[in-house]
Amino acid sequence: MTESGSTPVLTKTLAGAGTDRGPGGPGGGRSRRTPAGLVTPLRGLAGLTGLVALLEVLPRTPLVSADYLPPASKTAEALWQLLDEDAFWTALGDTLTGWGLGLAVAVVAGVVAGIVIGSVPLLRAVTASTIEFLRPIPSVALIPVAVLLYGTDLRSKLLLVVYAAFWQVLVQVLAGMQDVDPVADDTARSYRLGTWGRVRYVMWPTALPYVMTGVRLAATVALVLTITAELVIGAPGLGNQIAVAQTSGAVPLVYALVLVTGVLGVTINLMARAVERRALHWHQSIRREGRAP
Repeated sequence: MTESGSTPVLTKTLAGAGTDRGPGGPGGGRSRRTPAGLVTPLRGLAGLTGLVALLEVLPRTPLVSADYLPPASKTAEALWQLLDEDAFWTALGDTLTGWGLGLAVAVVAGVVAGIVIGSVPLLRAVTASTIEFLRPIPSVALIPVAVLLYGTDLRSKLLLVVYAAFWQVLVQVLAGMQDVDPVADDTARSYRLGTWGRVRYVMWPTALPYVMTGVRLAATVALVLTITAELVIGAPGLGNQIAVAQTSGAVPLVYALVLVTGVLGVTINLMARAVERRALHWHQSIRREGRAP
């Protein structure tokens, strides 16, 4: 047999013997590998289990006093009791209300302002210095102003949340508007598309990935400011319950409430990412992520 005639046979033999998927492999044609989609959750579960074990053992050693860091079992017990209280669910509803309303106002205002400013070069040049001056101001610095204006009312919480989340959205929308292809914009003008037409068919598809990034960042920042406002101002919510538990010396309850806020933050982030993938299913970054092994 010639060399050219033996090449397919040799290639097929090596392909089958070199993996555990081939008929000659040790798996007998069945893969023994862990599915790629399960690797990350299993690693995360292992890390979480290790952290819980550490928090259970560490307070029982001389290194840390259980008065300041109770065992994980005590925190879980306090959390279980907390879930059975109506006051907890009322506080959770107050937190979610302030977070949701503040985020909605910030997103709408940030998107509208970003599109208007970004689509008019002169307006962007005029407002650039003002944006760069106001954006770095910490939202917590406005707490005295919020208390003076609205006391411990929901509006004081909304003031802090909207101010913090608004800049996250606005900056991303402005970046998206700046990334618009000038050739595509000139082409739209040559076809005599109006301002609304250019925004809808040229600017918005380019800016949408930036918008979704801004919304995802704003959702997390809004939750942080919501809890901070409740903790410092005393507005109703989970933050207020944390402050009351800390004042009364209920240490396990404090850690249980902190755990709830952490779970809430993770849930919000996962939901924001799911919405982002849904809205950008056509974008190449999301399609590439779906094809990744």
